[in-house]
Amino acid sequence: MTSLVGHAAAQAEFDAALAGGQVHHAWLLAGAEGVGKATFAREAALRLIGDDARSRALVEARSHPDYQVVTREVWDKSSPPRIVPYDQRKDDDAPARSIRIAQVRALRGQLATPPALSSRRAVIIDAIDDLEREGSNALLKSLEEPPQGTVFFLVSHAPGKLLPTIRSRCRLLRFSRLSDADVAKVLGTVLPGADSGEMQALVTASEGAPGRGVRYAGLDVAGLDRALDAIARSGDRDHRERLTLGRALAGKAAQPRYELFLDRAPALIAHAARERQGEALRVALDAYAAARDLSGAAIGLSLDPATTVFEMAGLVARLSSAATAG
Repeated sequence: MTSLVGHAAAQAEFDAALAGGQVHHAWLLAGAEGVGKATFAREAALRLIGDDARSRALVEARSHPDYQVVTREVWDKSSPPRIVPYDQRKDDDAPARSIRIAQVRALRGQLATPPALSSRRAVIIDAIDDLEREGSNALLKSLEEPPQGTVFFLVSHAPGKLLPTIRSRCRLLRFSRLSDADVAKVLGTVLPGADSGEMQALVTASEGAPGRGVRYAGLDVAGLDRALDAIARSGDRDHRERLTLGRALAGKAAQPRYELFLDRAPALIAHAARERQGEALRVALDAYAAARDLSGAAIGLSLDPATTVFEMAGLVARLSSAATAG
């Protein structure tokens, strides 16, 4: 797995299983979102089905018959709905909020046939946290009676929320956050055109998860952090700064930066909480809990962006000494 940075322990454990001919039929890859679990799954899958130029080309073209990835997809509005092919999708097409049971049923149909080009088949569920409850029950049947030669890689950002019956049938691999040096190495490979200032801001904002930094690229994360820092310092007593920020992040064109804001505001509050104690810590922890709830609900409930930014920035403003005193 030469293209994977970090996670030496997970690599060594899988390599040992592969070398010993004891590859478990299901692997649960657990860790924070963006740390490299999906990259690991892809590289491990290629080790199983054939890590050569042809296999990699087929995987890149999404046409390898022994390599399936089940993830949130873009669906059309036909009856019954169908997944929109990749070459027909538009830039603003949004994936469904979950992996649907129809996808698991389709997968089970594919698993009824033997592998075509290899002695093994690899199936990646990314992320299994997104799977509908009915889909989890349907997938469980395949995990209980795995088809010959099939190996599952279940990517999970929150394994504690999975069905215990699914966890019990998997071999667990844990993925920790990367060091800043490793994050910089990953981002330097993926974003070779980033200047040093943006790269440093992305490394800091990644917080050990380079996938997060990749999502933030080109969105001026440093500028957004400065705006949030200003609100945290001043308390924004006249609401001027939060209103300005709300206007800037409203509208369809600002959606990527709005989503970045929903990530960065709770992260800034969490960072401040680590440096506090006593009453100041309590204020920060309360603000963080509220910010996480608001961030989690904003997209799913289609909350008004301007109003959401105003409310979230108000939680950031609680961090100011003036706000906590007053």
